[in-house]
Amino acid sequence: MYSHVGENLSVSALVVDGDLHLRVGDTQVDIAAIWLRDSCPCPESRGVGNGQKLFNIVDLPADTQVERVRIVGRNVEVEFSPDGHRGVFDVEDLIAADAPPRLADARSESAKRLWRKASEVSPLQWSAWSDYLADPAPALRAVVDEGFALLTGVPTELGQVVAVAETFGFVRKTNYGTIFDVRVEENPVNLAFTGLAISPHTDNPYRDPVPTLQLLHCIHNSTVGGESGLVDGFAAAATLREKDPRAFDILTSTPVTFRFDSADAHLSTVAPMITLDHSGRICEIRFNNRSMVAPRLEPDVSREFYNAYRTFAELLYAPDAQLNFQLDAGDCLIFDNTRLLHARTAFAATGGRHLQGTYADLDGLLSALHIHEEN
Repeated sequence: MYSHVGENLSVSALVVDGDLHLRVGDTQVDIAAIWLRDSCPCPESRGVGNGQKLFNIVDLPADTQVERVRIVGRNVEVEFSPDGHRGVFDVEDLIAADAPPRLADARSESAKRLWRKASEVSPLQWSAWSDYLADPAPALRAVVDEGFALLTGVPTELGQVVAVAETFGFVRKTNYGTIFDVRVEENPVNLAFTGLAISPHTDNPYRDPVPTLQLLHCIHNSTVGGESGLVDGFAAAATLREKDPRAFDILTSTPVTFRFDSADAHLSTVAPMITLDHSGRICEIRFNNRSMVAPRLEPDVSREFYNAYRTFAELLYAPDAQLNFQLDAGDCLIFDNTRLLHARTAFAATGGRHLQGTYADLDGLLSALHIHEEN
């Protein structure tokens, strides 16, 4: 399918059984009359300036057909029946209509650069805060492609992590608040608020939808240990599909429950560990051993599920799959929480380590990236 109509290509159109048959060079497409009418860009059909439809489907005749068609330059002029509506369509737009809008498909594995080993994204690429503010596109693109971006030199003021998120989108408030502090607490409601090691996991898998982006900003760090870690969950799932298709099928089709309970929140959702989109592509990982409640299945089925679970975990926990790095004062990590699992090594409670985190949504980042790359 051509995405651009060259100057030397011949264009022809005719009506076939009430629908449009369009030919551009060697490319031929048949377009249903009702789709064409629904897509009409004329001022009577679309709001000027915003392009939003001014009609509902029930306003269109159910028996809409193309009555007449002619080519005028690079446009297709169409007259519909039975209402006599007329519309003018750009040939290039009609030929490219089957292609999804740019970045619209950015959540699936096909839009990513998967990395099975940490060495594939080493050495780390850090963006200075001043450079990021001047042009955020490279860092935002890295979140889409590799799943994460690292900023350095971000002011170490409390609450600054929200300012980072607001450079590309909007903060998503949860039961942890707009901002959550990652430091040792006397009575922690989450193991993240201790000095213990945390294995690779998805944050908030018990939410629907799960927060798609997470930001962690280091205020200060003078302790020993506490390295941050990232694992590409999409890459691990793709490896599982290649090496053990049966295990992959089990984890994409078996719903499990994720739960979180505290004095002020009772949250749960049911979803498979690996979610596929309508085309069968990996589009979301939910993996958190601390909050997962495995389904109670028949013994034989349960054993098969746990074998698949173990095989996937072994891929995620493989030492060479985990990218480890230290966040020091002024460093900020932005990552895709639906793709990457994050982890932390243990650290001493003495000395002090304080990170502030917040959540945001990937659609806001994709919108900002589209705007920056277009300008």
